[in-house]
Amino acid sequence: MNASLNYRIIYSIILLLVCLRIVYDTRNTTKTLAYLLFALFVPYVGVLFYFIFGINYRKRKIYNRKLIENDALADRLRKDIYRHTKQTFNESDAALQNKKELAYMLLNDSRSPLTSNNEVKLLINGENKFPEVIKAIREARNHIHIEYYIYDDDEIGRTIENLLVEKAREGVKVRFIYDDFGSRSIRRKMKKRMLANGIEVFTFYKIFFIPFANRINYRNHRKIIVVDGCTAFIGGINVSDRYINKKDGSKRLFWRDTHMRIDGPGVQYLQYLFLSDWNFCSGIKIKPDDKLFPPYNILPMKDDKVVQIVASGPDSVTPSILFSVLKAINLAKKEILITTPYFIPGESLMNALITASLSGLSVKILVPRVSDSAFVNFAACSYYSDLLDAGVEIYLYKKGFLHAKTMVTDCEISIVGTANMDLRSFDLNFEVNAIVYNFDIANELKNIFYNDLKDAEKIDPARWSRRSRPRQLMEKAARLLSPLL
Repeated sequence: MNASLNYRIIYSIILLLVCLRIVYDTRNTTKTLAYLLFALFVPYVGVLFYFIFGINYRKRKIYNRKLIENDALADRLRKDIYRHTKQTFNESDAALQNKKELAYMLLNDSRSPLTSNNEVKLLINGENKFPEVIKAIREARNHIHIEYYIYDDDEIGRTIENLLVEKAREGVKVRFIYDDFGSRSIRRKMKKRMLANGIEVFTFYKIFFIPFANRINYRNHRKIIVVDGCTAFIGGINVSDRYINKKDGSKRLFWRDTHMRIDGPGVQYLQYLFLSDWNFCSGIKIKPDDKLFPPYNILPMKDDKVVQIVASGPDSVTPSILFSVLKAINLAKKEILITTPYFIPGESLMNALITASLSGLSVKILVPRVSDSAFVNFAACSYYSDLLDAGVEIYLYKKGFLHAKTMVTDCEISIVGTANMDLRSFDLNFEVNAIVYNFDIANELKNIFYNDLKDAEKIDPARWSRRSRPRQLMEKAARLLSPLL
């Protein structure tokens, strides 16, 4: 038996074992088939690709979101959450009453409380977000918690860093989590500077060798700031100069994004998420207390906005964010407005949107005309024809790069957060969205959506159908690999 035959036998055994592992590990049928075909028909490369990007660490429970170790205490807190949620329902307006199935689904799925008496402020683009963030950090008295996917060592990054150092010297506890893949630029100098000045800094799920890191598949895409347990920021805007549109005539690409400030009890689930992530990546177990979670009854009433937080990722049993989006679509009666930079929806979301449009609802989707990834752009375009045929209106944003992740339904529900409308956000990354049940916020976000349409081009279905055959072939090829993106 020659060496070549031996290698083929060994590879065949390895391939069989890999295929069995793919079938056992991958819960999504489409993704399972994609990995199997890639492994079978692209020798060696397909197997290597699966080990780099495809291993299901959710199944292996790399992360357990559990902040309360005492089961008796956890049970009592769960009862408090249900009691507070019921009270919120009883005192809520029509925006919540009409969508109570969504709120109850999230309560039962992830025990995310429904909170009232919140003040909510939409922050459009970095030039509006960062002054609010700087103001809130300056006013911190007890602690500042920061968790970001991208934090750059640039002008705005250093401005916030210097402010955090100042607050740490005043005795404010500053805890900082950054994603090792997204925030590569701060690994060395900035991290050392922060540590030297009393800021606690930890990497989320450290990558040792990026080119062969299957952990790229499980990134912390969250953007969370919590100040003193009563003020928080959430949304799509990372900490980087690219998110700030300067008015001095500089020719930097215009960056369109949306963020949100929350003041009130709605902050507490974001605090819970941060501390769970902190306990995971630092190994330092922080126990909840009244400074981290101020009791609802001592928090000043800010406003009447009802807020619920939804998070998902390898730390959740179900794809809660996807479920929340699907439920919001299914509950809509008149209008669905979606803004997303990456649109690779998968079968369930496609069916929900098509069904809504065929049922007579107005469904509008705003996406970038040009994505920052040509491959992702081709994959996204492959879904448009089916949507257009069902009457969905698709708009291509032309002014710059569209990075906002928002959804509005019926002028009653607003969703702002970190999750894109793609398989990666729904299944792989750690993500978080805020849901606001309020007419005023929904109406404001709706008006922002329609204002963005002034800088967008509506896709004409007839013209779209006449795309060149080579273009359509490239889109279909990209779509075949979209479950792996």
